[in-house]
Amino acid sequence: MPKPTDVVRIGVGAGFADDRIEPAIDLVERADLDFLVFECLAERTTARESLTRRHHPEKGYNPRLIERMERILPLCLERHVRIVTNMGAANPGGGARAVRQMAAEQGLGNVPVAVVEGDDIESIIRAMPELKIMETGEPVETLLPNMVAAHAYLGAEVVCRGLETGAPLVITGRVSDPSLFLAPAMHYWKWSPDDLPRLAAGTVAGHLLECSGQLTGGCFADPGMKDVPDLAHLGNPYADITLAGGVELGKCPDTGGRLDRATATEQLLYEMHDPAAYITPDCVLDVTGVELHEPGPDRVRVTGAQARPHTDTYKVSIGYQDGFIGEGQVSYAGINAVARAKLAAEIIQQRLRENPYTYTEMRVDLIGMSSLHGREPDGPEPYEVRLRVAARCDSRAAAGQVGFETRAMHVNGPSGGGGGIDPIVREILAVQSVLLPRHLVKPRIYVEGAA
Repeated sequence: MPKPTDVVRIGVGAGFADDRIEPAIDLVERADLDFLVFECLAERTTARESLTRRHHPEKGYNPRLIERMERILPLCLERHVRIVTNMGAANPGGGARAVRQMAAEQGLGNVPVAVVEGDDIESIIRAMPELKIMETGEPVETLLPNMVAAHAYLGAEVVCRGLETGAPLVITGRVSDPSLFLAPAMHYWKWSPDDLPRLAAGTVAGHLLECSGQLTGGCFADPGMKDVPDLAHLGNPYADITLAGGVELGKCPDTGGRLDRATATEQLLYEMHDPAAYITPDCVLDVTGVELHEPGPDRVRVTGAQARPHTDTYKVSIGYQDGFIGEGQVSYAGINAVARAKLAAEIIQQRLRENPYTYTEMRVDLIGMSSLHGREPDGPEPYEVRLRVAARCDSRAAAGQVGFETRAMHVNGPSGGGGGIDPIVREILAVQSVLLPRHLVKPRIYVEGAA
């Protein structure tokens, strides 16, 4: 599927940490890509990997980095497709070294990897306790005792510096999602970081691409309402971007899913807090004038994006430990199943109140009845129901007791309890944000394996 000579073609390798790899392989093999972008970080992901790095200093990158690169890097090297990814998470340098070791073991030779660092600014945040938390207005000092990570959202310009090294793979930590896709276009076409019309085009393209299969029908399908063909073989999208900032979206023929105005409109509005002022590190994007056209099957042309200059601050995501959640589940079936489940919930809650632990919050759900909307629907009761009890607390031991008491319903509660699971204990990694003057953040680019 040859691309036009007047475009740079940027494909999506992944839109989240556990995305499928097969659509990325298909893009590399058939789409005539110039760049492939893997966007795999969520806010809590970086905090989680920061904790991993504390215990294992050589780790802290995305756990699936090597698995993905084993399958995709040989193909990309063969076809001269350059990779950009934020799978470096809390340790981009460690991730780069691991990829290079894997490449050598696979017989790929000395593969240089450009590393983008500098988003980890925990020491700066600790030195500025007066910064205000965006969500609460309280000083960040209140989070410092439990803080595990603080990462600034870097922009496309620093990723461009990584691409300028010529390395076939650029690996970063925290970078704004659209910026990962804007950077290849900026690098390829030598756009200025002050060229607002082109930054607007590249940023809206990045926002549309960043969630991979969401643009091609994933999270869109609703049988009989919004039908999507062959979701089992959902294809990832790509963007063709011209020197002037023209943007057309596409996907490989004969792949599942759909790409049209409807799917693109839903993704355009996804996580768009203010369509007239979507703040990124590269610009403040305005999509209120965006128009979507369909020049052909599974093709969408995007026009009308505008932008204002970027702000003088970076958003910083602060991850901190916020206690534990304990959870247990058990099922009831047959006549009077709901009443038996409710009785079991009462017993569990009473036993938890009488144990020596303290719970700051407790939730009881009948899955399929009240777990989403918090109320039971009208109509006949179901013939089966699953009880879930969860509680928030300050210790791992207290959290484990929740699942223990729920599982005890097999023989210590109403009749017919079964299908219980082992106690679930999750450490809570919460996230809040601050704004930090940009000049305090000093990104660094270097190449692992440079000659």
